[in-house]
Amino acid sequence: MTDEAMSPLRRRMIEDMSIRKFAPKTQHDYVQRVKDFAAFLGRSPDAATLEDVRSFQLRLTSSGAGTPKINATVSALRFFFNVTLDRPDLARHLSFVHEPRKVPVVLSSEEVARFLEAAPSIKYKAALSVAYGAGLRVSEVVSLKVSDVDSERMMLRVEQGKGRKDRHAMPSPVLLELLRDWYRVGQPNRRRDLKSRIQVFKNSPHGVGGKKNQTKILQYLLV
Repeated sequence: MTDEAMSPLRRRMIEDMSIRKFAPKTQHDYVQRVKDFAAFLGRSPDAATLEDVRSFQLRLTSSGAGTPKINATVSALRFFFNVTLDRPDLARHLSFVHEPRKVPVVLSSEEVARFLEAAPSIKYKAALSVAYGAGLRVSEVVSLKVSDVDSERMMLRVEQGKGRKDRHAMPSPVLLELLRDWYRVGQPNRRRDLKSRIQVFKNSPHGVGGKKNQTKILQYLLV
């Protein structure tokens, strides 16, 4: 979308997303996907036809775009057509791509122990242990506060995690003791360095799953 021709339309789409309290990153991504569609058309996307939608999906597929990008584009355009333009006749012709599900690589107990023991300091060991042992996501680990740890009830409070939902995780006694050690000697309020490093993997288009990426995470975090 060009600034001159599409500013009113873009503003309306952003307003529609704001009404529904979409996260800033989601809003940015949706606008970008619609901009890609407009660039493909060479004109305003509110003038798109069914054939335009079909041609754009064929272009995405033939260009080698991965399943995540295709599905993200479909989500954005469905919102744009259904909500902003009130054109469900176009939205229903957008199809998601189903990606085959693969069995994830599961580390053995010995591999996990070696992974955690490789950490050069208690700070990194605690952060990685919370992620693995309590099932916290990367963004949840770096947002964890001292007040979120309830040692009496053996719970970790996770505020506004995925889907903007609060939840509780259950740490083991060993993990709680490790967190206490970190608090005593690691100055847990100083998380900026770890947070900046982990941000790289949050923004990675390849995600952080799989054994290969786990090795890359370890190498990067622990330098």
